[in-house]
Amino acid sequence: MPLAVYVLGLSVFALGTSEFMLSGILQPLARDMGVTIPQAGLLVSAFAIGMVVGAPVLAAATLQLPRRTTLIALLAVFGLGQVAGAVAPSYTVLFVSRVVSALACAGFWAVGAAVAVSLVPVTARAKAMAVMVGGLSVANIAGVPAGALLGQHAGWRSAFWAVAALSAIGLVGVIALVPRTAVPTGDDRPVLRRELSIYRDKQVWLALIGTALNGAAVFALFSYLAPLLTDTAGLSEGSVPTVLALFGVGALIGTFVGGRIADAHPFGTIIGGISASATVLALLALTAHSSVAAVTLSLLLGITAFATAPALNARMFNVATAAPTLAGATTTSAFNMGNTLGPWLGGLVISAGWGYPAVAWTAAALAALGVGTTVVALRLHRTKSASRLVASSADATHTPAPTQTAEAAEATGAADRV
Repeated sequence: MPLAVYVLGLSVFALGTSEFMLSGILQPLARDMGVTIPQAGLLVSAFAIGMVVGAPVLAAATLQLPRRTTLIALLAVFGLGQVAGAVAPSYTVLFVSRVVSALACAGFWAVGAAVAVSLVPVTARAKAMAVMVGGLSVANIAGVPAGALLGQHAGWRSAFWAVAALSAIGLVGVIALVPRTAVPTGDDRPVLRRELSIYRDKQVWLALIGTALNGAAVFALFSYLAPLLTDTAGLSEGSVPTVLALFGVGALIGTFVGGRIADAHPFGTIIGGISASATVLALLALTAHSSVAAVTLSLLLGITAFATAPALNARMFNVATAAPTLAGATTTSAFNMGNTLGPWLGGLVISAGWGYPAVAWTAAALAALGVGTTVVALRLHRTKSASRLVASSADATHTPAPTQTAEAAEATGAADRV
C-alpha cells in the first residue's frame, strides 16, 4: 500500500475526531451553552449537513484543480473551523463553525478517497478505503475518548483546540508526502457533465440509499450513546470515555475484517454487516438498563457498523467507474445523509419522552431498511449479469469458442459473487 494512502488515513483521523467527539462532550457542552441534549445533538446533524452539501459541491468545483493543492487548502480551512469552534461565544456561532468545518471535511474526504483509489489496483480498492476508514476507527479509539476526557477535565473547548492541533499535523503530512498530480488534459480531463451521468444508474442510487440508511442506524444511537450509558444503563460520566474507546476498538476490528473480505465478497459483507448491526441494536434496546450489556453491545456495534464501511465505499467506486471524484463525493454525502437523519430521528424520539432504548429500536429499524435496499441492489446486479451472460451466449456463433468461454465465466462470476 503506498505511503500516501496512510497519510490520508492519518488526516482522516483528525477529521473523524472532530466529527464524532461531540458524543463524548454532549452533556458539558449543553450545560455550558444553556441548551437541551437534543439541541446539542443537532450539532452532529449540522456537521453532517455540511458534509452532505459540501462533498458534491466542492468535488465539482475543484474537479480540474490539482488534487494535492485541493487537499492542502481544505485541510487548512478545516483547522481554522476548529479554532472558530473553540472560541465560539454562542450556540449559533458554534453551529456555523461546525457547518464550515464539515464543508472542508467533505471536500477533503471526497478528493482524498479519489486519490487513494487511484494509487492502487482495482482489486485493492476496498483495502485502500479500509486505511482511510481506519482513520475514523482510530479517531473513535483515541480521539473521541480523549476529547471526552478533555471535555470533563479542561472544558469542552479544549477538545476543539486539540483537533485544531491534529489538523496542523495532518497538513504537514499531506504537504510532505502526498504526491503532486498534474491536471489531466485532453480526453482524460475531468468533465462535469460526464461525471454527472453516473446518477442515471439505478445501482448508484441504491448504493447511496443503502449507505445513508446504514449511517442513520449507527448515528441515531451513537450520537446519544453517552446519555444512554449514564441515564439508562447507570454508568458514571467518568466511564463514558472508556466505553467510547471500546466502540472505537470494535470499529478498528470491523474495518480490518471488512477491508480483508470486501473486495472478494462486497454484497455479502454489506448485507451481513448491516444485519448484524440491526441485531445488536435490537438487543441493546432490550437490555439498555444493564450496564454490562450496554458496554458489551457498544463494542459489538463498533465491529458490525464499521465492517461494512470499506465495502460500501468500494461499491460506489465500482458502480461509478466513469466518475471517481463524484463517486467519492457521493459516498461521503450518503454517509452523512444518514448521519443527519439518525441524530434528528433520535432527538425526536427523546423529545417525545420515549426514552433512550426507543432510540435503539429506531436505529434497528433503519438498519433493517438498509438490508432490504442492499438485497434489491444484489438482485438487480444478478439480473443484469445474467442478461449479459445470455447476450454473450447469443453472440457465441459469431466469436471463437475460447472468447465465449471467458466471457461466460466472467458474467457468471459477476452474477454469483456476493
